[in-house]
Amino acid sequence: MALFVDHPMWPAHGTRWAHLISDVSLAELHAFAAANQLPRRAFDLDHYDVPADALPRLLAAGAREVTARELITRLRGSGLRVTRAQRLAARRAELYDQWMQVMPQAPEVGSELLGRWAESHRRHHGLSHLRAMLFDIHALTGTTNVRREVVLAAWFHDAVWRGSTPQDEHASAELAGALLTPHVSAAEISEVQRLIRLTAGHTDAGHTAASDRAAAVLLDADLAVLGSHPSRFARYTRDIRAEYSHVPDADFRRGRQRVLTALLARPQLYLTARGREWWEERARENLATEREELAFLSS
Repeated sequence: MALFVDHPMWPAHGTRWAHLISDVSLAELHAFAAANQLPRRAFDLDHYDVPADALPRLLAAGAREVTARELITRLRGSGLRVTRAQRLAARRAELYDQWMQVMPQAPEVGSELLGRWAESHRRHHGLSHLRAMLFDIHALTGTTNVRREVVLAAWFHDAVWRGSTPQDEHASAELAGALLTPHVSAAEISEVQRLIRLTAGHTDAGHTAASDRAAAVLLDADLAVLGSHPSRFARYTRDIRAEYSHVPDADFRRGRQRVLTALLARPQLYLTARGREWWEERARENLATEREELAFLSS
């Protein structure tokens, strides 16, 4: 048996997460996970995502704790590491399955949306963001019975993305109307469009009433990345800069600083209790650090 787990470092949903791998075979990995009460849904192509409270029983069962760097080295050496192209293909297939669970009557709409989310100019606003947002919507809601309008708003909210706010959000809302009209009611489309347009105003989202549960869940899921581990947040900031590579450095820094200042000025970044519990503190630390770094570069 050659099972390895790294230290829980990655915060999400009220805990920290580690990764479990085998450097022998996926069959060994699946068998070990099943024997130690890890659900199959925790499997992510070449590893299992493991909550911190599961670590003691995994170690007691024979897994060896290693650093994150050693874990990746062992996974690559085993030949089991999934390539970026394979991961993107798997993400797309997974998302298509999710779409079909929500809108089985419109497979062509799901295919068009996935094509848009996979456009080559996207870095942050791509398939991984969509996948994470759908996951976080369900986590924030605490149930699998999420309102369909919220899920559809997530699918469409950046379906048009050219780096222009609020024009992109308004265009995305119009696209939702055009593609959904044959399949859902006018009232549902109107609600989807309302929610999409709200995502254009994250820096002024404090006006969103606490009673507007649908909007609160959608907006919190969209901003969840701000409360991620610093290494993940750093990748997010690099991806955002890459998406605005056409903007000169000085102009980008000024614009980004305005966004960061507006976000930090809000009394609360997240509108749901779970969002505040899971992400608020870390998000403020991340945003403040980025603003300080941008100010230093501008001095």
